[in-house]
Amino acid sequence: MADLRPGARLALDWGQARIGVAACDREGILAYPVETVRAGAGALPRLVALVAEYEPVEVIVGLPRHLSGAEGQAALLVRNQISELAAALAPRPIRLVDERLTTVSAARQLREAGRDARTSRSVVDQVAAVAILELALQSERRTGKPPGVPLTERTSP
Repeated sequence: MADLRPGARLALDWGQARIGVAACDREGILAYPVETVRAGAGALPRLVALVAEYEPVEVIVGLPRHLSGAEGQAALLVRNQISELAAALAPRPIRLVDERLTTVSAARQLREAGRDARTSRSVVDQVAAVAILELALQSERRTGKPPGVPLTERTSP
C-alpha cells in the first residue's frame, strides 16, 4: 500500500440542480460531507469560497460515465460546467474520477438509514461526494498516483 500525498481534498458530485461537496483531513483518513451548493449562477463563487476555506491540494470531481465506461452527454456537461471553476482555481488541479453508481449507492445508504428520498435530496449529493472522495483516496493509496485524470485529459473505456 502506497503513501498518500499530504493535504486536504475537496470532492464534488456535480449535478444539474445541485452540487454535493465533501472534504477530507490532511492525512486522507476521514472523508465527510460539507454542504450542497445549488447549481447555476451562484455556484462558482460559493465553490471558490469553499476552496479558499479548505485549501485543498486538489479538487476531485465525479465524472458520470455509462456502465460501459464510455463518456456520454452527462460527462460532457460536467466537463463544460467545471471549465469555469478550473479557470477560477488555477493553478490548483482538478481531477476527474469515475463516479459510476455513487449517487445510487448514496441513495441506498440513506434509505437503509431510514431517510426519505424526498427530504434527503440535498443530503444524497453530499453522501455521493463523500463516496467519490473515498474512491479517489483508495485509488491513490493502492497505486501511489493521483486519482483519476486531470480535467484536460480525455479518457476512453
